[in-house]
Amino acid sequence: MTEEWKISYSKVLVTGGAGFIGSNISERLLEQDNEVICLDNCSTGKRENIEAFLDNPKFTLIEGDIRKIEDVKLAIKGVDYVLHQAALGSIPRSIEDPATTNDVNIGGFLNILIAAKNEKIKRLVYACSSSTYGDHPDLPKVENKIGRPLSPYAITKFVNELYANIFSEIYGLDSIGLRYFNVFGPRQDPDGAYAAAIPKFIRSLISHESPVIYGDGEQSRDFTYIDNVIQMNQRAATTKSTEALNQIYNVAYGENTTVKELIDLLREILSSKDAAIADVGVEHQDERLGEVKHSLASIEKAKKLLGYDPQYSMREGLEEAITWYWEALRSVST
Repeated sequence: MTEEWKISYSKVLVTGGAGFIGSNISERLLEQDNEVICLDNCSTGKRENIEAFLDNPKFTLIEGDIRKIEDVKLAIKGVDYVLHQAALGSIPRSIEDPATTNDVNIGGFLNILIAAKNEKIKRLVYACSSSTYGDHPDLPKVENKIGRPLSPYAITKFVNELYANIFSEIYGLDSIGLRYFNVFGPRQDPDGAYAAAIPKFIRSLISHESPVIYGDGEQSRDFTYIDNVIQMNQRAATTKSTEALNQIYNVAYGENTTVKELIDLLREILSSKDAAIADVGVEHQDERLGEVKHSLASIEKAKKLLGYDPQYSMREGLEEAITWYWEALRSVST
């Protein structure tokens, strides 16, 4: 099987490179003989995510903020590709503090676009969000049908798409936007009020504590393992198809799972390591504002135009993630 889509022997800027997704992308790029520049202010990312790379001569950490154009210009100088992962995520956080979410996700992204245009990089690949689909009722979600955004966060990610399109049309900056669905995997933070569901659930179950489900648990998501996301970033960066450029793509596995089904699957996999986990119950709380009931991606466009071939199903990804969390969380507690 050809691997021409993999980035190699290039200089790549990964914004948000100390975060969950960014650090996993950075690790893979280093394995493929690239020079990696990481721009991160570690507001949501963690230095420990990149600790293993700091002695690598091909890895450079720039502790800066995408809201500061000087930091962005420094980081982007001389790079071939930009994989833009930096953002202030979380729908609940954006509802509590829309101003900061706007400053980071829109103001910061505009700085990336301006610097990328001026530096004449080969390609900008940027993280979008499935939250852009908003209240559109159709399943699966297809890229050209979106509804009304339901949160400030969703608005900011849609504005990113609009800005990227304008920079393509006016300035000729080639870019590809990736609408991430619910990404999970190693290094995703299980702590804090805005932590994602899967690491929080895993942490609770390992600790024999009841995971908190918001609503009845029948809401469903297209949970997507990190390796599938890494593949899409690389395919987007290296595609030679002019038809594929300046487009938006779903990044998912193409299957949805209810939260109840997710809990059952986590119990099943984890109980092979600790039988008592099979008996841990759940706690229900009120539904959260700004969140859709169901989410499922069509990945046909990504398959057709980018050759996307997701290698990890939901279960396969969970087994990989749980192996990592089992060691990481138990080492912290001992």
